[in-house]
Amino acid sequence: MTQAKPNPRILLLVDDEINVLHALKRTFRPDDYTILTANSGEEGFALLAQHDVGVIISDQRMSQMSGIEFLHQVKKLYPKALRIVLSGYTELESVTSAINEGAIYKFLTKPWDDALLRDNVRKAFQYYEIAKENERLTKELQAVNEQLSRFNQTLEQKVIDKTREILHGVKVLQISQEILEHLPIGIIGIDEQNMIVASNRRAETLFRQPSNSYLIGLNANDVLPAILLQALQQLRSNHLAQLKFGVVSLSEGVSINVSISMMGDMSQSKGTIMILCPLDSTLKCRF
Repeated sequence: MTQAKPNPRILLLVDDEINVLHALKRTFRPDDYTILTANSGEEGFALLAQHDVGVIISDQRMSQMSGIEFLHQVKKLYPKALRIVLSGYTELESVTSAINEGAIYKFLTKPWDDALLRDNVRKAFQYYEIAKENERLTKELQAVNEQLSRFNQTLEQKVIDKTREILHGVKVLQISQEILEHLPIGIIGIDEQNMIVASNRRAETLFRQPSNSYLIGLNANDVLPAILLQALQQLRSNHLAQLKFGVVSLSEGVSINVSISMMGDMSQSKGTIMILCPLDSTLKCRF
C-alpha cells in the first residue's frame, strides 16, 4: 500500500526589500520548503488566504505595515502559523512586547546567521506539524468518543428493550402457569427421555402424588400406568402428530379421556403433551 505523501512545508517570507527576499530564499535553498514571498503585509495576507502556510518570517521595518502589526493580524486570522520576526536591536522594546502578547514565536536579529535561522525555522516547522497532528488526533478521538457514545446509547436501549421483553415473557409465563394450574383437566409434559417436565395440579391429583412430592422430575415409566405408556409408545412409533387414545380407567376407579400430542407445532420444543380429562368433570371432553 502506497503511503500518502506528507504535506509540503510552506514558508512565507515578507519584506519590502527585494534583495533581502532573494537573500532569504538563498539561505533556505538547501531545505525542502515551498517558499512564498511577499513585498508587503497585504501581499502576505493574499498568499495566506491561498496556502496552508506553516511558518512566516517577516521583517520588522516595512513602509506600509510594520512586521509587528502584520504578525498581530496574522495571529488573529491564522493562529496556527508560527511567526518569526527579523529586527534590529534598536526595535527590541516593541518586539519584546509582541513576544509577550504571543504575536511572535521567535525574534531573530539582522543581519542573521544562516545556520541559526535555518535551525530555528526547522524547529518551527516541527512544532507546527506536531500541533497539527495533535489537532488531527484530537478530532479523531472526539469522533471515536462520539461514535462510542452513540453505540453505548444504542446498547443501553437494546438492554432496556431486551429486559422489557424478558419481563413480559416472565409475566406471560406466570399467567400461563396459573391458567394451567386452574384447568379442570390434567396436563403432563414428557420429554424425549420420558422424564416429566411439566404438570399441573389436576395431573398431580389424578396420580395421587404425596403432598410434598411432584410429578416434575420423575420418569414417566415410574409414574404412569402401563396403558398410558403404551399410548405414548404408539404415538411415537407411528410418528403421529396427535393420538386420541380414548377412555382409560385408572386403578383407583377414576376414568379419564386421554389425548396425546407431539410438541413442535407452535414452538421448537420436543416431546409430548398428555391431556387427561376426568369423566366426572363438569367439563365435557370430546377429543
